[in-house]
Amino acid sequence: MRIVLLGAPGAGKGTVAKQLTAHDGSVQISTGDLLRAAVRAGTPLGQQAQAFMQRGDLVPDRLIMGMMEARFQERPDEGFILDGFPRTIPQAVSLGLLLKGLDRPLEMVVNLVVPEEVILDRLTTRRTCSNPACNAIYNVKSNPPAAGDACRACGSKVVQREDETPEAIGRRLEVYRQQTNPLVGHYDRTGLLVTVTELDTAAIVKTIVGALAAQVG
Repeated sequence: MRIVLLGAPGAGKGTVAKQLTAHDGSVQISTGDLLRAAVRAGTPLGQQAQAFMQRGDLVPDRLIMGMMEARFQERPDEGFILDGFPRTIPQAVSLGLLLKGLDRPLEMVVNLVVPEEVILDRLTTRRTCSNPACNAIYNVKSNPPAAGDACRACGSKVVQREDETPEAIGRRLEVYRQQTNPLVGHYDRTGLLVTVTELDTAAIVKTIVGALAAQVG
């Protein structure tokens, strides 16, 4: 499969992407994960991106497009699920041109629609293992860490990410509404858009797989 997952921060794109990779071996590509890894490693890209990410702002296109092009050129025949990219119309246009050049056009763009109150609850209660080699995700309500905020997998401290405080989340949602939400209209005009309103991950995956199968049929 070759799809893009759209949705506000906390809509569940990463979780859905991981489930979809098990369907046919396609690979999840998350610019958020790649950028956070660059921040931890202290690369020039990571140093420039860190300030934007901590505020919940979008990382500028100039810091992203070169990285994405290199990623696709590395394995051009690989199925992929894009999680968190593209985020702007210029990025979408650049992505389309890049994939056209590789003869690997998008098959579908899925818009995950989740109520804002659900998003706020999900993100403010999420915690992440501070060990970059582990990076396990927890939820203080539904999947809490061990006693003392310790990671159950590696024992490291579990923390709240700086971009998941209520203030940063509010900013991220506002940025999404202003800059990323127009992508819904862009991809709707191309005929690639499928809107999904289910909140259960299994139901979302079933809907996406069914839509892809109907497209092939």
